[in-house]
Amino acid sequence: MSEQEFDATLVTVIVLFCASGTGIYGSLTEGMSGDASILISKSILDFFTAAIFAANLGFVVSMIAIPQVLIFVLLYLLAGVIYPLTTATMIADFKAAGGVLMLATGFHMVQIKMFPTADMIPAMIVVMPLSWLWINFVLPIL
Repeated sequence: MSEQEFDATLVTVIVLFCASGTGIYGSLTEGMSGDASILISKSILDFFTAAIFAANLGFVVSMIAIPQVLIFVLLYLLAGVIYPLTTATMIADFKAAGGVLMLATGFHMVQIKMFPTADMIPAMIVVMPLSWLWINFVLPIL
């Protein structure tokens, strides 16, 4: 595997593990309601996915656990602050943005279309404020 292919695969794996809608939504869900079922399911899936990617990338895959834990623990802790500010529509928009990111990652992995998945990560941060603005300011005008 060339260095360029290695780097592209590593970015894909980082996005897959650290910026997935399932992990982010699971961390927020556990922080808001105490339901850990999504994170448990994601952990099982990540274990097998990491084993597959480790065949190509080696021990580097295990290092992805460090930023993943930091991101998910931070989201878990912030969930108590975020929860009172969210609506069901905002959560649905957040899940949709995570789904689009996962779809783009899947297309990138099977080399159907090379989306810049790392550039899409900020959408996970901006989607809730934009959803709130849409619901409270744009939608009433329409």
